[in-house]
Parts: sequence; structure tokens; C-alpha cells
Amino acid sequence: MNNEKLQARKTQVIARGQGNVYPVYVEHAKNAEIWDVEGQRYIDFGTGIAVCNTGHSHPKVAAAAKAQIDKFSHTCVMVNPYEVAVELAEKLTDIAPGDSEKKAIFVTTGAEAVENCVKIARAHTGRRGVIAFNGGFHGRTNLTMALTGKITPYKNLFGPFPGDIFHAPFPIECHDITVKESLKAVENLFKVDIAPTDVAAIIVEPVQGEGGFYQAPPEFLQALRILCDQHGIVLIADEIQTGFGRTGKMFNFEYSGVEPDLITMAKGIAGGFPIAAVVGKSDIMDAPLPGGLGGTYGGSPVACAAALAVLDIITEENLIQRANDIGEIFNQRLSALKTQHPDLILEVRNTGSMIAMELIENGDAEQPNIALTQAIIANAAKYGLVLLACGFYGNVIRFLPALTASNDIIEEGLVKFTELFNKIS
Repeated sequence: MNNEKLQARKTQVIARGQGNVYPVYVEHAKNAEIWDVEGQRYIDFGTGIAVCNTGHSHPKVAAAAKAQIDKFSHTCVMVNPYEVAVELAEKLTDIAPGDSEKKAIFVTTGAEAVENCVKIARAHTGRRGVIAFNGGFHGRTNLTMALTGKITPYKNLFGPFPGDIFHAPFPIECHDITVKESLKAVENLFKVDIAPTDVAAIIVEPVQGEGGFYQAPPEFLQALRILCDQHGIVLIADEIQTGFGRTGKMFNFEYSGVEPDLITMAKGIAGGFPIAAVVGKSDIMDAPLPGGLGGTYGGSPVACAAALAVLDIITEENLIQRANDIGEIFNQRLSALKTQHPDLILEVRNTGSMIAMELIENGDAEQPNIALTQAIIANAAKYGLVLLACGFYGNVIRFLPALTASNDIIEEGLVKFTELFNKIS
């Protein structure tokens, strides 16, 4: 079987809406490398969209999952719970930012985590409204699409969406959107669209994921904390893409010194096994009545076992510091490329190993170079790379390497990317 035949089979039976970036079918993967069904090797700079922070098939993750499967694979944590879920909740509440007492719930996807944050915030406050930010991404369910601040491809054709959702600009220095302007826009919502006493929550990504890897300035998150405290609003940190060491801290909110009320966790939590969580202040988490939160597969025992292994690996292999080291390597190499192509590269930015290169035309920040971005992604596989794009206009190349990747693999991948960029540009 080859890639072309598998793609033809896939097209026949899987809806076009669930497309694939590459017609490359994985046969096996190890750490930062993937091999397809034709035996071709790729350096993976996407890690399943920031999921495999500990690399593909880390031996300790695989061993933990296999050991749990030998015991049992599912009973439903809401029917017959199990110690592995309790232990994971203990560890997540311990590592979450801030000193407040915390509790957790388990679900299956990041979107579920976001939805449950909204449910919890509404139960706690008795209010209806939620404020999110332009360019933010919070999921693909109906409610989380409403929260997401970008139409195509996430929201196009799928309305109507729930009401009582409001958006404000996200501060982005390179696009001249200041913290002051963003905060003023939130205050303006209180004057024009919804009273602050009707707002249940403000949700924010500390680094926008699909929006383009823009870091929220610490003073912005600090101001949101003050604003939420002033009006009794729940502050939700969406750490789905930024969590578990990806940005050089266990969670990105740590850079600001701010303690959010609720935190969404998913992606890098379990090395590729589907599990997500909400962790938050105990008094807020306990607002819903018994039975008000849950789901059949939430807190899968196999995924819980894998997540415990991931937490051990992050500590044992010092992956938080490793994220910073890898990010610095990328920044140096990509910045050198920017020096060579100042008319095409607006900015190279990274927070730990959440790395981005924003592409423009004619050196103009207001001319996003979508065509060049698409060409790079389309040709990446020919150079043995897996790359992803993002951004409000789809003009940002994002790099999400495994935190366990060796310097040799990273260097090889960056050489390949440089060759690709110079060829395409």
C-alpha cells in the first residue's frame, strides 16, 4: 500500500471537512521522527499539534498504557472510579499555577474542557456572558466555535452560534494593537453590549495558538485579573496548546504571576492519549451540582496512566528547561533567515518551544504572505518535514518540536527548512 492509494481510499469514506494537511500515511513514529507507509522518513515539527511533547511512543508512556490495559481499559470514572484518576487529579491540582486550593474534572477533548469551564463559571456566578478575544481558538463544538475569534475555516457554514458571547482585540505589538487598546475594548463591551454584572467569564490563551503564536504581555493578563476581581468575573486560562512544558514553564500563565480561576488542559497532557481536564479553585469548581459535570470517556484509565508517565518524564528529563533550549536554537536559526529575507519575514518569535515565523510581502506587516506560507506547507514533505501553519490570515509557520528531540535532529530539520524556504521564496 502507498500514500496515493490510501489517500484515494480516505477521500471515498471520510468527509472532506476532516481533511489532512499531508497525503502522507504514518506507518510508525519514534520521538521526533515519522516514517510513512512507503518507508520515507520525516522530521516532525508539528507533534500532532503540540500533543507529543514527550515525543512519539516514549517508552515510559507506552509501558504505562500497556500496564493499565492489562488491568482494565474502561469502567467510567463516574460509575466505578479508580486510583489512577485520583492520583492524576492530585498531581494536576498541585502543579497548577497559584496557591489556592484546587479541584479537577476529567473530560476527553480540549473543546469539552472549554465548554465545562463555561458551565462551571455560569453555575458559580449565575451570569450568562463570556468574553473572548479576536484570533483566539477554543474548539470546534458549537459553543467553542462561538468563542473562537476566526471565521474560516472553523466557523464558516456552521452558524447560528450561542448568544451572549463577545469578542475584544488581542494585544499584538507587531500589528500595533496595544494592551491599552485591548483593555479599553473590553471596557467598551461593558458600556455597549453587556454589563459586567452579567459576565460570567473571560477566557484567554496566554499564547494564541491558531491565532499566530502571539504571547499575551504579562501586564495584560495582570490587568485582566484585576478586572475580573473587580467585577466578580471568572478568569479562564486556555492552556490547551501552551501547557505541559511547551512554553518553558509547566503552564504559560506562570510568566505573568497571575493565578487564573479555571484552567483548561489537554494536548500535551498524555503523550498522545485522548484526555483533557479542567483544574480550578475549589469553591468555583464545586458550583455545579452532583451529576452536572462528566462524560462517558472522561478520565480514561489508560490515558490517566499515560498522563502520569508524562509528568514523570517532564521532571526526569528536565523538559521545561529543554523547551527553552530548543526555542533558543530555533530562534537563532530562523532569525538568521529573517536577516536574509527582511521583506518576507516580519517576525520570528518564540516562547519556549512554541515557535513562529510570520510571513509578509514587501516588508509590510499589513500584507500577509498567504501564498508563500501555503507553498512552504505544500512542499514540506518533499524535504522530509512535517510543518504546520496558523495565524489570523494563515501566514504564520509554526514549529512545535518534541521537547525530547535531540540537537542533531533539530539541526537537520532546520537545515531542511532553510533549503525549503530559500527554494520556495
